[in-house]
Amino acid sequence: MVVMARLSRPERPDLVFEEEDLPYEEEIMRNQFSVKCWLRYIEFKQGAPKPRLNQLYERALKLLPCSYKLWYRYLKARRAQVKHRCVTDPAYEDVNNCHERAFVFMHKMPRLWLDYCQFLMDQGRVTHTRRTFDRALRALPITQHSRIWPLYLRFLRSHPLPETAVRGYRRFLKLSPESAEEYIEYLKSSDRLDEAAQRLATVVNDERFVSKAGKSNYQLWHELCDLISQNPDKVQSLNVDAIIRGGLTRFTDQLGKLWCSLADYYIRSGHFEKARDVYEEAIRTVMTVRDFTQVFDSYAQFEESMIAAKMETASELGREEEDDVDLELRLARFEQLISRRPLLLNSVLLRQNPHHVHEWHKRVALHQGRPREIINTYTEAVQTVDPFKATGKPHTLWVAFAKFYSDNQLDHARVILEKATKVNFKQVDDLASVWCQCGELELRHENYDEALRLLRKATALPARRAEYFDGSEPVQNRVYKSLKVWSMLADLEESLGTFQSTKAVYDRILDLRIATPQIVINYAMFLEEHKYFEESFKAYERGISLFKWPNVSDIWSTYLTKFIARYGGRKLERARDLFEQALDGCPPKYAKTLYLLYAQLEEEWGLARHAMAVYERATRAVEPAQQYDMFNIYIKRAAEIYGVTHTRGIYQKAIEVLSDEHAREMCLRFADMECKLGEIDRARAIYSFCSQICDPRTTGAFWQTWKDFEVRHGNEDTIKEMLRIRRSVQATYNTQVNFMASQMLKVSGSATGTVSDLAPGQSGMDDMKLLEQRAEQLAAEAERDQPSRAQSKILFVRSDASREELAELAQQVNPEEIQLGEDEDEDEMDLEPNEVRLEQQSVPAAVFGSLKED
Repeated sequence: MVVMARLSRPERPDLVFEEEDLPYEEEIMRNQFSVKCWLRYIEFKQGAPKPRLNQLYERALKLLPCSYKLWYRYLKARRAQVKHRCVTDPAYEDVNNCHERAFVFMHKMPRLWLDYCQFLMDQGRVTHTRRTFDRALRALPITQHSRIWPLYLRFLRSHPLPETAVRGYRRFLKLSPESAEEYIEYLKSSDRLDEAAQRLATVVNDERFVSKAGKSNYQLWHELCDLISQNPDKVQSLNVDAIIRGGLTRFTDQLGKLWCSLADYYIRSGHFEKARDVYEEAIRTVMTVRDFTQVFDSYAQFEESMIAAKMETASELGREEEDDVDLELRLARFEQLISRRPLLLNSVLLRQNPHHVHEWHKRVALHQGRPREIINTYTEAVQTVDPFKATGKPHTLWVAFAKFYSDNQLDHARVILEKATKVNFKQVDDLASVWCQCGELELRHENYDEALRLLRKATALPARRAEYFDGSEPVQNRVYKSLKVWSMLADLEESLGTFQSTKAVYDRILDLRIATPQIVINYAMFLEEHKYFEESFKAYERGISLFKWPNVSDIWSTYLTKFIARYGGRKLERARDLFEQALDGCPPKYAKTLYLLYAQLEEEWGLARHAMAVYERATRAVEPAQQYDMFNIYIKRAAEIYGVTHTRGIYQKAIEVLSDEHAREMCLRFADMECKLGEIDRARAIYSFCSQICDPRTTGAFWQTWKDFEVRHGNEDTIKEMLRIRRSVQATYNTQVNFMASQMLKVSGSATGTVSDLAPGQSGMDDMKLLEQRAEQLAAEAERDQPSRAQSKILFVRSDASREELAELAQQVNPEEIQLGEDEDEDEMDLEPNEVRLEQQSVPAAVFGSLKED
């Protein structure tokens, strides 16, 4: 049973409380100014009726009117009590009054202001809410305004009151100017584009402005251009033309878009002629192909839309004559625009680099069929292009300009080329080309004397001489050393001049030390044609003194060939001296030709022993790659001159010097020669010597050749000796670890392709260990296969033994492995020892030549 009691206090006769409240009441009586005591009491009474809870809050706030905690909880509870009621309920007004009483003491608390403003926004009381926001901003310090403004701006945007919102945003921007973008977006959404453009222009001009959205200054400028160009009727307070042109000077890498924006502004304003002027100005000033493409495409689209609009208007109104003329004019203007595109694009490229020679030539080609434009283009080109900055060869502009006049107006062409010879080109070769073109121009018009005069003038010594590569001197002082001009002058002198004048030109070239080996050879050939042989040889000598190896190679070859052809053996000692001079310091790469020519001279006009000495020197002087061919020539010539027996020493020398592969070929040829001479023992010794460099695994052809030789000319002992040598050589190669490893990998790879197959079931073992096991296995097989030499005895081949039986004796079971062992020896021991019957055959006397004894 709940006991109700009435507090007998004179100041509060209506106060009613329950028995459970007595402890809290007593605590409050003891500590009536303690916030904690009141909060505990309020927490206990949360489930009580709302009037009693509000009465308790009022008692507490009466004693503690400056307690933020009590006010915050009280106001929150009062708002919650009316949350589900209609906004016209009188209870809302009581809660508003309660908030007003709270701000008498809590006007510096932004949280309470925010809650109150949100509460008023929910009630839909616009004016009261706006005034409350203003009171909050006036009451709070400036540092707390940033908490009020977001809710305030949201309130302003939530109602269709643009003037109120604009005034509020203006106040807000004074506190936070970096939020101008938000204001601009609101102005765009409310269709107040004029002020939006003004604000955006202010932002763009402020270099310190940092966009919250991360936009660059160019992006903001581009937005401004789009805004003012697309809405010319709504933006009246800004000079659009001046703004966009200011952007053209500021953002030089985005000229295309800005020009299109400016033209779009005039198009939307209805000023079509002005827009056309803007497009024309744009395509004549842009510097990049990208900008040009943007402007030109926009220009062409504009013209197409104008034609389409005119045709549509004419079809609707039914006008014919005037509209037809206007339409034809528009179509002609559009066609001219399209036809001008290559020329306009070329202009863009020349604005990028006015010193680009190739683009000037392309521009001339675009004016094909219009002589006046071609002349103007060439004139502008030669005046614009700086030879030191030019990309390409600037002299080609002068030459092409002169060729344009050469057919009909020769005097003009001469004037142009004469001016070109005075231009300070960067390279001497450019001026030399101009002089050559002057000569060719006269030659084309059959003015031969004038051509000679011009080239002699070009090669005349200047007042101040300079080195050819001296960049500090003008090219006019260095052109006298240009080989191009001298070569053309020499050709003209040969064709049109006298012998003495041509000889003087060639001598002058040699004196200036600008000749090439070909010039020297041409000079000598010229003298030879006029029967001045000794003079031609002197020309060769002068050329040789100018050059070193390898440049002098062609001169020496031609000189020696001509000298031998001229004198043969009449001046043999002089020819020998020339060859010795040529071979002195000759690189091995070029020695072969000279040695062969030298040897041919000795064979035809000198002594055979001298020729052999030359061949012997050649085998040492040439490159290693040419030694084999040189030895072959040496052997062939020695056999023809002295006989085949004289080649034995050459063969021996070749075998010592050449590589194993070539030495093996020499041994086979040497042995074959000895066999033909009947020197069987010599041939067998050669085979035995060569076997040391022939691995049975890789040189099966050699061993087969030796085997065939022994079958034809040997006996059982020689075959066994050959087999023994083969086993010995094979064992020698088996001791080489690298070779063994490669062979074992090759053998194992033929089955499975992996080293692990050498030891099945041990896939985890190391590869090197497997190789060692394989090596031990091969060594054990080799020991087991050694024949029992103590029990064997020498047997001879029966006289009636056929060649097939002898071949079977020498046949191996497996050529890849050494399997010659006890079985073969046992078969050999079963043969009957019989005496060998050898057939003798006389050697022809011609074989021995002069070596035969009487």
